[in-house]
Amino acid sequence: MPTSSASTTDSAKSASGGVQSLERAFDLLERMADAGGEVGLSELSASSGLPLPTIHRLMRTLVACGYVRQQANRRYALGPRLIRLGESASRLLGTWARPHLARLVEETGETANMALLDGDEIVYVAQVPSKHSMRMFTEVGRRVLPHSTGVGKALLADVPENEVRALLGRTGMPAATDRTITTADGFLTALAEVRRLGYAVDDNEQEVGVRCLAVSVPDSPTAAAISISGPAGRVTESATDRIVPVLQQVAAELSQALAAQNQA
Repeated sequence: MPTSSASTTDSAKSASGGVQSLERAFDLLERMADAGGEVGLSELSASSGLPLPTIHRLMRTLVACGYVRQQANRRYALGPRLIRLGESASRLLGTWARPHLARLVEETGETANMALLDGDEIVYVAQVPSKHSMRMFTEVGRRVLPHSTGVGKALLADVPENEVRALLGRTGMPAATDRTITTADGFLTALAEVRRLGYAVDDNEQEVGVRCLAVSVPDSPTAAAISISGPAGRVTESATDRIVPVLQQVAAELSQALAAQNQA
């Protein structure tokens, strides 16, 4: 009698036809990222529904490969080898986005950005600068906290409230300007406004004199948002009415382009 069946081995096929152990390993990595990058085995078991022996075996493999590391307190954290993969993927995503950002610049006249939610931080992965002599500039690769940015609000608007509060608890809410939102309740109110309006605003909250408008990219393979930023004197309320529909249309087109790349 065989000692194991195809349905119980690590090489078993999943319902989607893939390798079940690979699907489970990537699911655990994503759950770790959602939890802030560090978790215990019992937390992973509770959130994934997998038995502890299975999780322990998968984590041991990920540790051996360098994608996860075990802390002195026996908890597990995302490992350094993921950084190279993430940076390469971010650069590629930025490359795909640049033609769409260039269109945003042409139609709005302001600097266009693309940003991702990476753990608890916002990372800018692409930018096309405005042609104005006075323009905003954010280095690709720059990391900021989400509570003071338009892209941060756009990316967190549909995240459950308890997860947003947990993120803010980990990062704190330092004031970049006197307009920065510095309380969790205030930020959650701002997120409700993003959901109501369909776009996010950074009104002098990250940098004095700068106004930013942002929308999330629907159905992106990783949480992404695009934005335009410019001097508050140009990105006015009346300009907002003109710019937001362009942002939303470009975000929808970028979503379709990313879906096509994902299927290629």
